[in-house]
Amino acid sequence: MTTNTLAIDTHALRKEFGDNVAVKGLTLQVQQAEVFGFLGPNGAGKTTSVKMLLGLVAPTSGDGMLLGAPLSDRLARARIGFLPEHFRFHDWLTAQEFLTLHGQLYGMPPARLRPQIDELLELVGLAPFRRKHLRTFSKGMLQRIGLAQALLNDPALIFLDEPTSGLDPVGRRLVRDIIHDLRAQGTTVFLNSHLLSEIEVTCDRVAFIKHGEVIRVSELKELAEGETSVTIRASGLTPSILAGLNEWGQDVRTDGDHVTLAVPGEAALPAITRYLVAQGAEVYAITPQRLSLEELFIQTVGTDGGL
Repeated sequence: MTTNTLAIDTHALRKEFGDNVAVKGLTLQVQQAEVFGFLGPNGAGKTTSVKMLLGLVAPTSGDGMLLGAPLSDRLARARIGFLPEHFRFHDWLTAQEFLTLHGQLYGMPPARLRPQIDELLELVGLAPFRRKHLRTFSKGMLQRIGLAQALLNDPALIFLDEPTSGLDPVGRRLVRDIIHDLRAQGTTVFLNSHLLSEIEVTCDRVAFIKHGEVIRVSELKELAEGETSVTIRASGLTPSILAGLNEWGQDVRTDGDHVTLAVPGEAALPAITRYLVAQGAEVYAITPQRLSLEELFIQTVGTDGGL
């Protein structure tokens, strides 16, 4: 994969705060025009990683490219949108004044800014509230005006940190549709969310990060169509038989006469059954179950912390 097809390309980005290593070595590639999920337990280094990508925090070592330019490149950063999780907006401004201010900070000419604000207020469902002060907005309305400001400069790459926080199901569907439209227009979306169900239906790929390192990258399509958790109930399972199951899957676990393992897909089940019978095991049941993103998350990063 060449660099010009990548929106994000980092190699061993590391960040130390004194003796504390916040990000051990972030190596990550995100393609243009994909929706990319960034997942990990609390304290995994997600926030610091995003700050390094945005140029808000300088890495201790390592390097990276954003939109084909170094992380420090100001012109590249001008093509990026960002909705932080913990935002503090100017609540004395109206929605229209708030977006006008941010457009002016981008250096957008009035002739372009005015129609852009009108379009975005319609997009996020806030056109009737354009002259209302932000202090009167609900949390969900603030989330939507925040999304509008992140889209104001027609970004080529947008970072969304918990974009559906505080939204009702209708609001979450609205954000999901906007993300899908952005991808269709060629925009790259870098998404962090505690709502794994939203990640599962929105993202093309996800990266799992732990202790400041990417430990796994998965295609969501492959997850939906492939990886399966299999529970086997059988007797006569010797250690050598259990070891042989690694040919078809991984993470083999035993609990009495029950064995679970993860396999690439259900096509492996007949071969597993034949193998167990040939080895002299008495097989009573084989039960497949597709892995959800939550199950994959726990399997990948463990249970030593939430998202």
